[in-house]
Amino acid sequence: MNRTFAILLGLLILAVLVLFNVTYTVNFHEIAVKTRFGKPAGIVGEGLHFKLPFFMERVVKLDTRMQLVDSPLETVLTRDGQQVVVQAFLLWQLDREESAAIQFFTSYGSTDAASRELETRLQGAVRAVGGYQFRELIGADSRLPEVEQAILDDLARNAVAGIKPVSVGLSRVVLPPKTTVAVLARMAEVQNNLSKLEDARGASEAEAIRSQAAAQADAIRSFAEQWAERIQAVGNEEATRYYQEMKSQSDLAIFLSWLDTLKAGLRGSTTFVTDTRQAPFHLLEVEAPTDPSGIPQPPPVEAPAATGATP
Repeated sequence: MNRTFAILLGLLILAVLVLFNVTYTVNFHEIAVKTRFGKPAGIVGEGLHFKLPFFMERVVKLDTRMQLVDSPLETVLTRDGQQVVVQAFLLWQLDREESAAIQFFTSYGSTDAASRELETRLQGAVRAVGGYQFRELIGADSRLPEVEQAILDDLARNAVAGIKPVSVGLSRVVLPPKTTVAVLARMAEVQNNLSKLEDARGASEAEAIRSQAAAQADAIRSFAEQWAERIQAVGNEEATRYYQEMKSQSDLAIFLSWLDTLKAGLRGSTTFVTDTRQAPFHLLEVEAPTDPSGIPQPPPVEAPAATGATP
């Protein structure tokens, strides 16, 4: 019984090993290159397949999905003599056509080996950037799509059978570090010069405004002085006329002056203790003497009698 079980188990293990060596599965995103005694014997698509066991037939699976390759940083001299550091990427795909796939397998053997080869080719193709000026590679109006298409066309012309270049993009276009420092220093110098120009322009405009304000102030001052002189001349003319009138009626002028002084002194609640014989308070004295014109006059002040001891 034990011997029978061991034989059956051995036969089962042998059947599994044989089945493992004669079958294989290809995924939907793969193609398989079948080799017989080391030579390509055909291409196999997705699904479960059979092969001759052991060393007679082998199967190498190749991924047909999109592959990405990045080029190393490459220093390129643009058409206007500016050094730039460029890096590009390439999307490529394996050609499913049988003869192309077999040639790909013969040339590279795997997608990793093909990617390494394409990386070298892409590094050489990015030198197409040298055909453009630096200002054509930056900004909103740059010609980067045209440069990328030129690189893709170059790779397509020199591509190995079995490889289909799909898309190329420039992931980095920068200035070298030394050049960047020099450019920044030059930009700082330009900004300083612009700042000095703006300062000078501001000072010039400020001086012009001050000069204009001073001229306007002088004009206003001159006009005000002329107007004041005219007013003063009119006032002097009026004063002269009134003075002549008052001069012809000097008694009346004096009387009116007394009245003005009295009104000014007695305005409001005012208490005066004074001598009513003194002008203009003599006007308050009813019995004050009058002149021939009827204007009250202050009474004459008697001189104090001289006093002294006689020897």
